[in-house]
Amino acid sequence: MAHKVFIFDTTLRDGEQTPGANLNVDEKLQIARHLELLNVDVIEAGFPFSSPGDFEAVRAVAREIRGPQIAGLARAFAKDIDACWEAIKEATNPRIHTFISTSDIHLKHQMRKSREEVLEMAAAAVKHASQYTSNVEFSAMDASRSDLDYVAQVFTAVIDAGATTLNFPDTVGYAIPDEFGAKIKYLMEHIPNIHQAVLSVHCHNDLGLAVANTLAAVMNGARQVEVTINGLGERAGNASLEEVVMALSTRRDRLEYFTDIVTQYIYPTSRLTSKLSGVPVQPNKAIVGANAFAHESGIHQDGVLKDASTFEIMTPTAVGIKKSSLPLGKLSGRHAFKNKLREMGFYLNDDELNRVFARFKSLADRKKTVYDEDLISLVETEVIYKSVPEHFRLVELVVLTGTMARPSANVKMEVGGQLLGPYSVFGDGPIDAAYKAITHLAGSKCKLLKFAVSSITGGTDAQGEVSVRLEDEGHVVTGQGVDPDVVTASARAFINGLNRLNFLKEGGPVQKGPKPEEL
Repeated sequence: MAHKVFIFDTTLRDGEQTPGANLNVDEKLQIARHLELLNVDVIEAGFPFSSPGDFEAVRAVAREIRGPQIAGLARAFAKDIDACWEAIKEATNPRIHTFISTSDIHLKHQMRKSREEVLEMAAAAVKHASQYTSNVEFSAMDASRSDLDYVAQVFTAVIDAGATTLNFPDTVGYAIPDEFGAKIKYLMEHIPNIHQAVLSVHCHNDLGLAVANTLAAVMNGARQVEVTINGLGERAGNASLEEVVMALSTRRDRLEYFTDIVTQYIYPTSRLTSKLSGVPVQPNKAIVGANAFAHESGIHQDGVLKDASTFEIMTPTAVGIKKSSLPLGKLSGRHAFKNKLREMGFYLNDDELNRVFARFKSLADRKKTVYDEDLISLVETEVIYKSVPEHFRLVELVVLTGTMARPSANVKMEVGGQLLGPYSVFGDGPIDAAYKAITHLAGSKCKLLKFAVSSITGGTDAQGEVSVRLEDEGHVVTGQGVDPDVVTASARAFINGLNRLNFLKEGGPVQKGPKPEEL
């Protein structure tokens, strides 16, 4: 029989404590609306006593959000609890969440109180909160480093005082999964009135174990988990909502539990939270990172194209992502490359595919990410603009330029299958020098009517796209060239134009262009 796990989202409270994150009232409301769409069970909207701004934010969330329970955090002091109630009382199901430390290290160095004093304060705080609502949660701060028998004693007392949820936090992220699971099991067995309350956990990620500890707790009796979107929170953050929820969903063969989360809203909520908090999501973040459903290895791409389950344990649509991504890079194979071109509307024959794929591999060695715009330019230069025979072919280009050097170019070319060069010449710049060398080796008398260069994509590794217009004996043609090096792209464009001119001169289809004086 599957058991429900309640999702207590504390993005608006603990998540906002992420260094550098700060949310105003409107931003908290925007995130809260998405959390309502996600169908979380509880939204901890903030710490009302901490500041007037947080009080107003919590009250605004309590007034508007009608689905989930709305919780406010309060220390084990009457003034905190009173302020909390004032902020949340208009919610459809308000919850007061009060806390106090129970570990000896906190009692000695922070609280400077005895165990007996803290026990009395905890019970009194819960009793005071119970005067406002029957929905009271109590947290034993630094519980994972506390004496378990003492925690059991405190939990027993606060249940008697009216607490309906008991939270056992790993406040400093110190626990190890098997150890943490054993602690939960011990509490379930040693709190006599535990059946009157729900046991909850709140795990921090200081050792990268927050999600693992949370799942271990669930497997040993915890039925509420306290999580945040994108794992936001103090220091290294909290257990991530998306990771906990999708682990429970994906591994139902081992984890016989369920949540009421509408998982299709996970990714949109993650994006919104990242944008409003100003905290970016790392690319390799599980579930919602940019690379979570991206496959660059050729072997992986081939498998995903044949059957996604070969390398994906969940579908991207399950968390609100439209589809998997197959970013093309140096590890990509022909299958993924051909499939990508077909998605873009290019159906190439084997010879054309071989040429474009070879250029793609060369480009991918020099450029980490090959974008769609890059592929379009490759197809254009290798297929569309190379629809004429290659009478001229660039073999080698070396240029020298700089503030202390006179620009020069050294060029080798094939002309009609014959290797010519190297030929070196100076110019007004590296492109001018390259064009002079190419013109000499090609034996051409063409005129350069237009030269234009642009960047295909952003970034310093972007490809340069060069377009030239050449005129010779009344023929006007356009040449195109693409390369991360703009001088090489310029040379490719010029040679492409020369090939088109040569094709027309040898009896190819006449390409009428505007007269030079019309340009």
